[in-house]
Amino acid sequence: MWVGGWLRRWKRRDGFDKIDLYTRGSIHFLIWGMVLCEVLLSVTRPVRHSDAPGALIAATVLAAIGQGVCAAPLLNRALDGYLGRRPVDRRMLVPAGALMALNAAGLLALGGYAGTEDFPQLQMALGGAGLPFLISLVLVVPMWLCGVSAAVVAGAMGCGALLAGASGPFALGTFLGVGIGGTLMATTSRLSAWTLEVMQKLREAQDVETRLAVAEERLRFGRDMHDVLGRNLAVIALKSELAVELAQRGKPAAVDQMTEVQRIARASQQEVRDVVRGYREVDLRTELAGAQGVLDAAGISCAVEDAGPLLGARLPAPVRSALGWVVREAATNVLRHGDPRRCSIRLLAQGGTVRLEVENDGVAREAVASPDRGSGLSGLRERLGALDGRLEAGPTGDGRFRLTATVPLPSPRAGMASPLEERR
Repeated sequence: MWVGGWLRRWKRRDGFDKIDLYTRGSIHFLIWGMVLCEVLLSVTRPVRHSDAPGALIAATVLAAIGQGVCAAPLLNRALDGYLGRRPVDRRMLVPAGALMALNAAGLLALGGYAGTEDFPQLQMALGGAGLPFLISLVLVVPMWLCGVSAAVVAGAMGCGALLAGASGPFALGTFLGVGIGGTLMATTSRLSAWTLEVMQKLREAQDVETRLAVAEERLRFGRDMHDVLGRNLAVIALKSELAVELAQRGKPAAVDQMTEVQRIARASQQEVRDVVRGYREVDLRTELAGAQGVLDAAGISCAVEDAGPLLGARLPAPVRSALGWVVREAATNVLRHGDPRRCSIRLLAQGGTVRLEVENDGVAREAVASPDRGSGLSGLRERLGALDGRLEAGPTGDGRFRLTATVPLPSPRAGMASPLEERR
């Protein structure tokens, strides 16, 4: 049952989220694989049969486990910082480096008790001790600095092997193994993060392309509406003036002119329908971004809150379209009425429903007195009513106005996907 739930969550992720999870999981698996290797080598036969104190063995094992525990949040923060999502606190590298040094010192001490000749796995254990730190370090600092750090770590472990009684060739092998192995694994980690960054930029470019396509369609719509209505309304105005003059003179030709006006009006209505035929479907993601951009450009601070998780998966197309119209109409009302300075848009799921809230300040008194004036809200109620949804709009006090749209979501048994928006 747990596996089934995990698989369903995996299928709801888009391609980039799957690659992101795979990349992080692979690096975490590598780190914990090294930790497990260190733990096992710390209790191997040469160590157990030596005079090494049990406290030293336990401390070395705990230091290895501590490296894994410390590396998990550090790696996630480092990846987020590399991808530009949030800054990285480099002070987190200090405990990671301290645990690496403590673990390496414990392994070298165990090698001194067991004898490096009888404990050849010491080189592998020392290499594993440096990896958790170097893999995270390479995502935070430049590559050249990471290379210098890997050389310093390898040199310190080689010198430590000499102090533990190892021969020159053994110490040289430790230096080369730790240095080359650490650099190779750190470079692999950096390349994985770079690939993930390229994928993220590609997804952002696709989102920009989608928004540009919508903006281009809006420009086409405005141009076509201007061409159709501008020409036809000018003709209607001229013929109406002519009909008035003919009627004032008592000429029957006025009837013919009004008949022509009627014909042109009906033709204009059909032309307008043809223009908007491809424009009636709206995209919720695009409308949210467009509303935020338009309001910000008008000097109104607009915050879209808690929409990220909802916009990461699938919403039924009718619900997506209806909520897109709500966002568009709400943004128009914010611009037209009152003198707002702040506006917030919240999109969240509650049980089997999805809820959209738009709230703004600076509401004029006439808007408070008649919040439902105009046909925009009536049209939204009709759209939401077709989905068994509802719309509430009105003042909340202190000069604020809130519009709330609630739409029930189809049950999974009806063949619908999870109530989250489809990411393009």
